Amino acid sequence: MHESRRQKKVSSLVKEVLSQALFEYVQDSSSGLITITRITMTKDLRNAYIYLSIFDQDKQEQILELLNEKKGYLRKAVASKTNLKYNPMLIFSLDPVSAHEDRIDKLLDEIKK
Repeated sequence: MHESRRQKKVSSLVKEVLSQALFEYVQDSSSGLITITRITMTKDLRNAYIYLSIFDQDKQEQILELLNEKKGYLRKAVASKTNLKYNPMLIFSLDPVSAHEDRIDKLLDEIKK
């Protein structure tokens, strides 16, 4: 999927604001390390697909549930810090790229042995 320049700018802006909001209000010692790996916006800029990498494998589902519970607050944070025509819906999911990278690393380690 090819993103327009506007989509890239908006996704970068949303990523910056969300990263700060996650750091201040969601991430603590019990949630572990949460990283926004990328954000893709729909063409109409009304939906933001947020791909996350969560360091603690055991708590991934729990953290996704927490983020979905705080989705309204996070949307409000994005709306208050940006000047967008539409406040995008936030759709959280785990980034499949990191899982593929882990699998490749394991396979390479096995080959070396």
